[in-house]
Amino acid sequence: MKIIKYSLLLTVLLLPAWGTTSAQTAAKRITPPAVVKGAIGGESHDAYVLRARQGQRLTLRISWKKDGDNRVEFTVSAGANFFEAEPVKFGEEANGGKSWTGVVPATRRYYIYLVAHPSAHYTLRVTLGK
Repeated sequence: MKIIKYSLLLTVLLLPAWGTTSAQTAAKRITPPAVVKGAIGGESHDAYVLRARQGQRLTLRISWKKDGDNRVEFTVSAGANFFEAEPVKFGEEANGGKSWTGVVPATRRYYIYLVAHPSAHYTLRVTLGK
């Protein structure tokens, strides 16, 4: 009986940490310049990670196959966990949210999170320049 209690306690304690780790490791690594194609929808998201150096210009462009009123949106974050990620404070959107450009303030990993409403096939173009 004690073994079952301790197993249950261990499961309850470790389950939140496991969920956070899986959200953090789900990002696919890209090296700009990159063109990424995918499909997304419902409650899910796609995540990409890249390493950028201070002073580089990061540019993102998104396009998708139109189907009714569908839409793809993206967020650039320094956070590795989609559910806790805050958008970065540098950069500006343009073209109705279809492009974004910013000068990288610090050398580190940056995460790009994409969601679609309700679903879409997308193409994401990522460039890093000087």
